[in-house]
Amino acid sequence: MKSRRYQLAKDAVAVLYRGHPWIFRDHLSTAAQVFRDGDWLRLVDGKNAVVGYGIYDAEGAIAIRLVRRGADAPTAKWLRGVLSTALGKRAALMKETDAVRLVHGEADGLPGVVVDKFGDTLVAQSYTRGADALARFAAIALANELKVPNVLLRPALRRKGEEQPARVLRGAPPALQAIHEGELTFFVDLAEGQKSGTYLDLRGLRRAFASSFTRVSELAVKAAVEQKPVKGTPMEGADGATSRKPKATARPTLSTPHSLSGARVLNLFAYTGMLGRAAEQAGATSITDVDTSERALAFAAAHHAGDPKHHRYVTADIFQWLPSLAADEQYDLVIVDPPAMTSNKQQVPAVLAGYKKLYRAAAPHVKSDGLLVVACCTSRVERERFRATTKEILNDQFEKVLDLAPEADHPVAFPQTDYLKIEVWRRK
Repeated sequence: MKSRRYQLAKDAVAVLYRGHPWIFRDHLSTAAQVFRDGDWLRLVDGKNAVVGYGIYDAEGAIAIRLVRRGADAPTAKWLRGVLSTALGKRAALMKETDAVRLVHGEADGLPGVVVDKFGDTLVAQSYTRGADALARFAAIALANELKVPNVLLRPALRRKGEEQPARVLRGAPPALQAIHEGELTFFVDLAEGQKSGTYLDLRGLRRAFASSFTRVSELAVKAAVEQKPVKGTPMEGADGATSRKPKATARPTLSTPHSLSGARVLNLFAYTGMLGRAAEQAGATSITDVDTSERALAFAAAHHAGDPKHHRYVTADIFQWLPSLAADEQYDLVIVDPPAMTSNKQQVPAVLAGYKKLYRAAAPHVKSDGLLVVACCTSRVERERFRATTKEILNDQFEKVLDLAPEADHPVAFPQTDYLKIEVWRRK
């Protein structure tokens, strides 16, 4: 890959040496203004020594995404080694399911690139123009290694610039793909589904349902334990704030068994109802899925209802619908899993206020000894701040019984990758 030379300022070199994979825009000199979106850069320090290679982003807080550290340029051989390492981390998980995130962006050493495996189809996404070639290379190399016949390149929703259509790189990817998690079969909307098709990161919660919330996945524990803090000085963010790589605080804790047999479940922000289907498989006999998307709920009804008599679907704005829910509507399990609410740090207080509103509205509908699941996938909300928020709202009437760790295929490598927080609280 042809690269252009760019000399980093001292503070940018320091960020790179501290292990962070991003150079933020406020660390760039005016010399960077000549670069185009997607340019590959050969990064040098004040002594003209090459310290790494990265991809330039023309917009947003992240200006350079580091691809490889040191003087050696990224090569096809090197990239195959990166992919081989990523596959090795997922070997145990791939015995449990045929739906796995094979590449998780910077956390696996491929900035701006995600590759998900859904049964016989790989779906690749790139979040920046310069990573397009990386995404294509990674997807085809992984398809060859795993003998997957279909490869689809889908535009990332958060990507800036001109919208691009999905592109078939190999085979004939189906619009609807079956996947398997243990005994469960789910279906993925590859044509129009969220993210790369669905939410693989919620697998740990679906697994918890199946085990009455007592099975602590060895995969999840291993993922949490491997979250070792970065040595040296803190890492600086775009707003000048500092933070360290998260410690292994996301480790799950065992609770007493809490079977969903015969349970009544309220699944908020349900999307295509995979959590509702998992609850049904675990024994729930009444599941109400609520979402703003009529299309998503229609998909849930068509594909994720084992027995249609057990399911009810409500299309509504949950922030308005939940406060109006009748007080006598009581559930054994209430799931509150809103989408990401912001990528702007300045908006975090408003986001936390939104979470508090949801929890206050949901809590009265949890039966005595029932469970409330709260989830946050807003990366700007740090784990400890989320924990403080849930404790503030729930601690008087509930006790926390489970704190789920990230799944093995969603590794946490630096603070911004610790995006998904899931807690389970039991009403006292």
